[in-house]
Amino acid sequence: MKIAVVGTGYVGLVSAACFAELGHTVMGVDIDAAKVAMLKEGKSPIYEPGLEELIKKGLASKLLSFTTDLASVLPQVQVVFSAVATPQGADHKADLRAVFIVAETVAQHADHDLVFVNKSTVPVGTGEKCEEKISAVLTQRGVSYRIPVVSNPEFLREGMAVGDTLMPDRIVVGINGESGSGSGSGPGSAWKAMEELYRPITRVGKPLVFMSRESAEIVKYASNAFLATKISFINMLTELCELTGGNIRDVAKGMGLDNRIGSRFLHAGIGYGGSCFPKDVKALMATAKEHNLDFAIVEATEKINTRQRQRFFDKILKSLSKNSTVAIWGLSFKPKTDDMREAPSLDLIPMLIDAGHTVQAFDPEAMENAKKLLPKDLNFAQSPMDAAKSADAVVVLTEWDIFRGVDLGDLKKVMKGKDLWDGRNVYEPGEVTSAGLRYHGIGISSAV
Repeated sequence: MKIAVVGTGYVGLVSAACFAELGHTVMGVDIDAAKVAMLKEGKSPIYEPGLEELIKKGLASKLLSFTTDLASVLPQVQVVFSAVATPQGADHKADLRAVFIVAETVAQHADHDLVFVNKSTVPVGTGEKCEEKISAVLTQRGVSYRIPVVSNPEFLREGMAVGDTLMPDRIVVGINGESGSGSGSGPGSAWKAMEELYRPITRVGKPLVFMSRESAEIVKYASNAFLATKISFINMLTELCELTGGNIRDVAKGMGLDNRIGSRFLHAGIGYGGSCFPKDVKALMATAKEHNLDFAIVEATEKINTRQRQRFFDKILKSLSKNSTVAIWGLSFKPKTDDMREAPSLDLIPMLIDAGHTVQAFDPEAMENAKKLLPKDLNFAQSPMDAAKSADAVVVLTEWDIFRGVDLGDLKKVMKGKDLWDGRNVYEPGEVTSAGLRYHGIGISSAV
């Protein structure tokens, strides 16, 4: 198939590269000319394992191309994906302006029937609004092209996005007013187009699940809110463990071995961040408010996440002597990405500097992005040990593998102090104390 993917952020760029890998002819579209120029050279503007290799492969095979001109590619394509950003707007609602611009642009320049697919995370009812805007433009033009609107939410994990796209748990497709029995440009054409598009994946047994457009739009928010709730639930228990001598690792293991619960997303730490969970939880709360619904569980999830981060930071700040030197290990919100959105480092580092402390930071991938967002007097190090040199305390904010393999004895030698604040429960407390350091974890007694 020939498709256009509008927006070359995490979702759009990964989707475009992976669709080309599956054999489709893909045109990536973005209004950022500098980004498009970089992509045409085979360079990825974001760090995502395996992505740049796919981009180069797609360009070499001529299955993948990039442009800033959506109108120019529309005559060639059967499907247009909208993968533009839907950032948090007023009252935590998703800002849908970019989505509507894409929908109206497609309607303005279409010269044949095609399928419009929302890949962006959008609140329920957005597909209907897109359909109305497309219909209004087509009517104004005096043409009768058929442009059904489909919801096809993404479920990508940053750092694993390529694998999640090529081998997903499921593919959710929301279509209204069609069944799967149609063909050509009549009823069922969107259904058939989505089946054909994802056939290389469904052939290996991955489920393609059709439902109403409204259900598909809700699925995305519901999935992220549920996973965020699971994280906040285990984090809620860390305070109880710290006060009573329990160990949150043991609690999580005991819970996770119950196959009704499962072990995933029960890893305690300083809470979730990134571009999805914080934004989507708040957006779901905003949608509930619009409909006068009480989403108390989701509200508690967000509240616990904020508290979890703050209480860990408060402990660190209270423990430090005046004018301390603090090493920060990890700046991105999670490992295997350079994404700084909602990262704990954005909160803690300014707090430390405002309190008069010196901060030395290291991250394997995110330091260039961090330099644009963090205070100018932050010192960037060349390695974990370089950051820890003469430090009174080391704080682990991101669980990069490079931090797991650090020799704790060597760490003790380069530090001035002894405090290791493990915000992701990376280390075994006994190994830390055996190296002569003081361990401070989440939901684990410092005396262990």
